[in-house]
Amino acid sequence: MSRWRIEPDDLTGEAVLGLLQLHLDEMYKWSPADKVHAMPAERLREPDVSFFAVWDGDHLAAVGALKALGEDRGELKSMRAAPDYRGKGAGEALLVHLLEEARRRGYTWVGLETGRPEEFRPAQQLYEKHGFAECPAFGDYVSDEFSLCMEKHL
Repeated sequence: MSRWRIEPDDLTGEAVLGLLQLHLDEMYKWSPADKVHAMPAERLREPDVSFFAVWDGDHLAAVGALKALGEDRGELKSMRAAPDYRGKGAGEALLVHLLEEARRRGYTWVGLETGRPEEFRPAQQLYEKHGFAECPAFGDYVSDEFSLCMEKHL
């Protein structure tokens, strides 16, 4: 049995909203303002986004979302492990869950945007481990010295 309990979340709980705020704060700390593509809670509640929380007992371990981009495409959004859970597998468990959800929906492609600087390297390595590779910019993103778009064909 897995240590992690992964559940859909309505983005109303204090722990989830706090972790999302930490995510936004760190994105603004590490990124130029025009390169912050993290979604606020209000946007993550929209019907085209499925948001999930990873729990370790009563402790929030990670959050993340899958945004629909059309019939057969999706995008990972707001992937973040809680500080005490970084590097402990919660984010990876969520990534696997989101990829399974994408396959269940019939998606053939999943993309994401992250940063190129060192602060983003652990995320890049996690995505690479699960078959993501750099790709041209998609949607409203622009590939440049800061932004890195990645994709996985399912």
